Amino acid sequence: MIPQLIFIHGPAAVGKYTVARELQALTGFKLFHNHLVVDALQAVFEFGSEPFIRLREPMWLAVLHDAAAAGISVIFTFAPEVTVSERFIAEAVDAFEREGGAVKFVALTCAEAIQDARIEDPSRAAFAKLRSAPILRELRAQGLMDYPALPDHGLTIDTGVTSPGNAAQQIVDYFALRVANASPS
Repeated sequence: MIPQLIFIHGPAAVGKYTVARELQALTGFKLFHNHLVVDALQAVFEFGSEPFIRLREPMWLAVLHDAAAAGISVIFTFAPEVTVSERFIAEAVDAFEREGGAVKFVALTCAEAIQDARIEDPSRAAFAKLRSAPILRELRAQGLMDYPALPDHGLTIDTGVTSPGNAAQQIVDYFALRVANASPS
């Protein structure tokens, strides 16, 4: 079976991790959310510092490459922002596809007012996530959340009107993913 990379992207507090957990429960895919690396690096380096930026992408890429090489399907969450190189997306796709994997992109969106409300949710404290609506608004205004367009993914889900469980089911249906514990057809 071809390993799948479900690349879920969107701005902060749009529900990437929450939807990814629901998708993991449906598919059994491994969840490699971006904060696993971000938090590991922030234990030593400040976010955005030279060593943080230099180490983050190679760590993400090594995991994605080796997962595909091992035949492991992965859900990866990604929050586009200016400290990530423009070449990262192409490198992530290449890292997974050169080992025989297939990459599927899913964009999550919601109204900024919903993001602003969600950003301060206590659940975000489990990881070193941004948790301030005023700071989020300032980052937006400064263009620090801007990032070049990601590949045409064909699937965009508004998490302001779609529950995490329904969003995960939409991903399964759209990409015809095999659900966990499903008998082969």
